[in-house]
Amino acid sequence: MYRFLLTPRWIAACAVGVAAIVVCLLLGSWQLGRFEDRVATHRETAAAASGAVVAPAAPLTDVLTAARPEVGLDTVGRQVTATGRYDTAHQLLVPDRALNGRAGYYVLTPLRTADGRAVAVVRGWAPGTPGAAAVPAAPAGDVTVAGRLQAPETSGSGGAVAGGLPAGQLGTISPATLINVLPYRVYDGWVAADAVPAGLTAVPTVEPEGGGGLTLRAFQNLGYTLEWFVFAGFVVFMFFRLVRREAEAAEDRALGLDPVG
Repeated sequence: MYRFLLTPRWIAACAVGVAAIVVCLLLGSWQLGRFEDRVATHRETAAAASGAVVAPAAPLTDVLTAARPEVGLDTVGRQVTATGRYDTAHQLLVPDRALNGRAGYYVLTPLRTADGRAVAVVRGWAPGTPGAAAVPAAPAGDVTVAGRLQAPETSGSGGAVAGGLPAGQLGTISPATLINVLPYRVYDGWVAADAVPAGLTAVPTVEPEGGGGLTLRAFQNLGYTLEWFVFAGFVVFMFFRLVRREAEAAEDRALGLDPVG
């Protein structure tokens, strides 16, 4: 009854069906992997925000490389180290930064590294308004700073101010704004120092926009996973349905009946 499966037409149909199933399963598995990666990233970011150590500190140059120079969701909150000298002449105060319900500002001091670029290091948070009190001086000479990598701010997020600030203040911590006030290139993002001087408070990890929970993209990946697996099942169902119909038609022909589609 099923000898027709050995004909060239059905052999080709079987090959196409198997290929379609394999492609659907591969794409479904890939989307599932993307979903799991986003879940893992969300957990790591949440752990970093809570102060838990996710991974050992790594040199900043190993995290932000030439192939991947930008801070991503998977590197926000990552423990990094950077070695260089503080450029106190270009220290900046970042106003309108609240911490534990109190108004204050960040103290940002660029750290010049050996390659000539600088890392925007937030040495801590202080209450009040910039200039209301003396800011603790940054250490001189070569230093190694350990801290948590943060994503660049965008205008209007996290207390960022668009402009109109006095000299020595910065509204938004991002390469786009730092390039206007610093005479050298900077790394993407910024680092919240772990060790802060007396008078300052350590800045917690700031989750980027969309990082407060699993992102829409994560659930999209899960949805695509289900779709591809359903497609694979549909291909199997349709193949066996067509085989069964062809077998019934062959049986009707053998009995001299007019097969009905």
